[in-house]
Amino acid sequence: MDASEQVEAAFPSIDDLGDDDLRAGVVRAWTTAMAENDVDDLTAVPWLPPVQRDLGIDGETLVGHVRTVVRGSLALADALAETRDESVDRDLVLAGALVHDVSKLYEFDGMADTPVYDLLGHPYYGVHAVAAAGLPVELAHVVLSHTARTNVEPAFVEAVVVKRADEVAASAIRATAVDDLRDA
Repeated sequence: MDASEQVEAAFPSIDDLGDDDLRAGVVRAWTTAMAENDVDDLTAVPWLPPVQRDLGIDGETLVGHVRTVVRGSLALADALAETRDESVDRDLVLAGALVHDVSKLYEFDGMADTPVYDLLGHPYYGVHAVAAAGLPVELAHVVLSHTARTNVEPAFVEAVVVKRADEVAASAIRATAVDDLRDA
């Protein structure tokens, strides 16, 4: 299976993107990151090695996490559209959820931290990967604003949706190792 097929198999929700250029750009961001980091099996990439080491959580994968963030993001976007009659760009939410952690392929080599993680931290290289894939600046903003490891706050509701879905997904993983999330 080539890298594009791996990405599409790992993230079947890519097919739900209505914009062909956006769909191709998301696949390109992941396949480029795979090639540049010698990732042969996307499904084997761990979720967040430093946290996994600290909490003794070995089996969590990046693909599983991204899938959870995608489902949570879409559920939040749909709830907003239904209950608040808000105009939410579903493609932006979906694409943002799909690429929010593409930087982790640069940040970690298996369970080992790389200089990208140590010197730049999460998610700065993801902004580069998204821009290099020709994706819109709004997606780079989603990547940059989805974590507290930057000082960039979400500027639009789609970025907030991805940020909150990511926080909940990460908390759910941490909850498998601790009884009280304040201890994680």
